[in-house]
Amino acid sequence: MSADLRLSSLKEWDDEQVLRALTDGNRLALAELYERYWYALYRVAFQKTKSPEMAEELVQDLFVQLWQKRESLAVRRVDYYLFGALKYSIIDSIKSRIVHEKFQEYQQFFAPQADFSTEDQLSYNDLLGTIETELLKLPPKTQEVFRMSRFEGQTIPEISRKLALTDKAVEYHLSKALKLLRTQLRDYSFVLFLMLVCR
Repeated sequence: MSADLRLSSLKEWDDEQVLRALTDGNRLALAELYERYWYALYRVAFQKTKSPEMAEELVQDLFVQLWQKRESLAVRRVDYYLFGALKYSIIDSIKSRIVHEKFQEYQQFFAPQADFSTEDQLSYNDLLGTIETELLKLPPKTQEVFRMSRFEGQTIPEISRKLALTDKAVEYHLSKALKLLRTQLRDYSFVLFLMLVCR
């Protein structure tokens, strides 16, 4: 039987049957669930975040996680699971945005008081702006991990506990953010780079 025929037959199955196929490693089952739910999930995410890009990313990440966790899923209702998981992803993204805004308030209040020359102050502000711009290119979870580590000084175990992630997952997100920033900050002061990125 061809892949097209198999996909066609999946459309006739109920969610529970498709979910069983997914847990058995059937990628077409994932595609079928995505087709059934992506738009409704996207609408919810967009209503909450007001960002089409973020909404799309949250939904895509949700299905990536569904595939990665397929063998250990304990799900009775796919729709309940997907919308519940999306709710927590949205909360995480909003928390990340709040952390971002708090950091901006912090640096606006304290940075002008630093004993910098005008040239150094401009370089410092330029560096901060570049860091923030580059961070926004990363997934919300990666942004959150980086900010908790570098801006709030939290340790990997503390971040793991608060975000319900493994230490390795936190290290992965941190490494991902640092790799991007190292590439983008090559032209900036080495001291400022160490201060903000390489602690």
